[in-house]
Amino acid sequence: MADNEETEVILIPALYKPPALLPVAQLKDQLLYTIETYPVTIVVGETGSGKTTQIPKFLLEAGWCSTGKQIAITQPRRIAVTSVAARVAEELDVSLGQQIGYSIRFEDVTSVNTQVKFVTDGLLLREMLVDPLLSRYSVIMVDEAHERSLSSDILLSLLKKVLRKRDDLRVVVSSATLEAERFLSFFNPDEGEKIHGKSKEDFGCIIGIEGRTYPVEIQYLLEPTNNYVETAVDTVLSIHESEGEGDILVFLTGREEIDEAIDMLGDHIEEMSSSQQKIMTLPLYAGLPTEDQNAIFAKPSPQTRKVIFSTNIAEASLTIDGIVFVLDSGYVKLRNYNATLGIENLAVVPVSKASATQRAGRAGRTQPGKCFRLYTESIFTSLEESTFPELARSNLAPVILQLLNLGITNVIRFDYLSPPPSSLVTRALDLLYSLGALDTHARLTKPLGTRMAELPLEPQLSRALLRAADPEFGCLSEMLTIAAMMTLQGNAFVSHDGGKKQLDAARRRFAVAEGDHLTLYNVYEAFVKAGMGNTGWCRENCLNHKALVKAVSVRKQLAAYLDRFGVKENVLTSSSSGVLRVGGTPLAERVRRCLTTGFFAHAARMKSDGSFTTVDGKTTLWAHPSSVFFTRKAGWVLYTEIMETRGKVYIRDLSTVDMDWLTEYAPEYYKIRNGR
Repeated sequence: MADNEETEVILIPALYKPPALLPVAQLKDQLLYTIETYPVTIVVGETGSGKTTQIPKFLLEAGWCSTGKQIAITQPRRIAVTSVAARVAEELDVSLGQQIGYSIRFEDVTSVNTQVKFVTDGLLLREMLVDPLLSRYSVIMVDEAHERSLSSDILLSLLKKVLRKRDDLRVVVSSATLEAERFLSFFNPDEGEKIHGKSKEDFGCIIGIEGRTYPVEIQYLLEPTNNYVETAVDTVLSIHESEGEGDILVFLTGREEIDEAIDMLGDHIEEMSSSQQKIMTLPLYAGLPTEDQNAIFAKPSPQTRKVIFSTNIAEASLTIDGIVFVLDSGYVKLRNYNATLGIENLAVVPVSKASATQRAGRAGRTQPGKCFRLYTESIFTSLEESTFPELARSNLAPVILQLLNLGITNVIRFDYLSPPPSSLVTRALDLLYSLGALDTHARLTKPLGTRMAELPLEPQLSRALLRAADPEFGCLSEMLTIAAMMTLQGNAFVSHDGGKKQLDAARRRFAVAEGDHLTLYNVYEAFVKAGMGNTGWCRENCLNHKALVKAVSVRKQLAAYLDRFGVKENVLTSSSSGVLRVGGTPLAERVRRCLTTGFFAHAARMKSDGSFTTVDGKTTLWAHPSSVFFTRKAGWVLYTEIMETRGKVYIRDLSTVDMDWLTEYAPEYYKIRNGR
């Protein structure tokens, strides 16, 4: 087990059907024959047909690990990786981390005995940096490929190349019906071409699995709603009062809406009589701590109805039994790369028909269900057929950095499943060049570019971390801590009792005038000083104990990466040694200057009304409520995260900078961008 301070105890859904009753069990022999015969097998099956949990077991029993190789199953989301791995380990009655294991970014629960490994798509991509042909695997199954996530699309493209080099590898792609033919034709040899003696006809095959679904009654609004969060809460109350037993799953777009809906429903719950069936509300979103995510699987106490408010994380990959009623807001928050701001944001957009169908299907798992679409039927008919591939709306800099490090020099002509817009590729190359990762011929620089590619961080943060050891900054220890804290995605502070005043007071206790990055550094230092096991101290200070323990583990892993590069953390780089000045420059300034070397493209200037404007003056930004600068004044700042909520663009993780630093550390970028 690598660098794991503690292993999560994962709750297992108690209502799963026995494996033998799952639809996939009827196709076991056909599946194994197809996988043996064809290099590529496309499996079409709804979530709940058993494909994710059972196909790995079939392959294990059939001897696909007998030569010492492993089976890999990829998922687009971390919660799916951890929960499915735990489920399969339980079915096989083995300890998680032994024969069955999982690996996600900064958390490796595997051992030398692991034969079946569940991983995120992105993590398997990182493995290719060390082992380009994925030679340790006999079978790779890419699950939920129809979601067209950035990592899964790139992984499929690379697997296509690997299959041309390895005749012993088998690839299984699990997909919804819409995309199955597209995946098959992508992998197949061209007309008249043969790969390892196999032509188009005998290279790949599609197998369909019937889902175990009951009929779902769909209901629409007669008139559009102005506030679907309020409508969702009203509908939950109406179902609770007038419908039979069964849990409720509500699809909203993000954490803010989920918190708002839970608060609104909480007010109504307080007014309910004690004789009524109780309601237990649960949130579900990607940034939620693991133990809170797993709470959705626990069976509620008698006379209690579970109401889960979720993002699209519950649309696929996860099986939550007991759901009878689904409420679909009709919206989803999708990653969208804003080339003007030079950073990704999350924009709320209407769902696709495919997503709406997936959502409705959650209701018909254990008995006939109902799906209440919080929009009109005419709006449904006007929706796009399927979700736009993430590759076509993302910052491609991290992906291109990885492709170049894998030796793929022509990233424009690379065999993408869906080619991204050339403007996004150009923008990514420009950014990587300005960060010093590429030379003028678009080749990786050495050692900076290759080291940036190997660090499991965003390129801007990688750049800042690698510069931290330079004598002019001398803040490697501090940057290691800040980088580790930034991987928590805003989860350092948590309200244990729902009190906003206590939470705000706790933030102020650690806050410093220079901004959020040094505030996060203060939190980490205070946590380590208080003692890793001091949960009481974390509670008093509204801090997330498990997240901070994770930050300690992540910091160790990042230090180990740098150690391999020959960049060592030593006493001279640590503020604890009393070396607060280098050449007369205070530590806080050196840290902020170092951050500027990576995040120079994310600069903004505060206006008199407390809002910010981008360097070109074209976009108005607002400090996120969690930021030090939500209530404080500043001049110029750099930010490391941006998000759009209800038409307002928020920036978080801000630090003050001098305008001169931007042109000092990125003269080419600001000359090109602003015509200076």
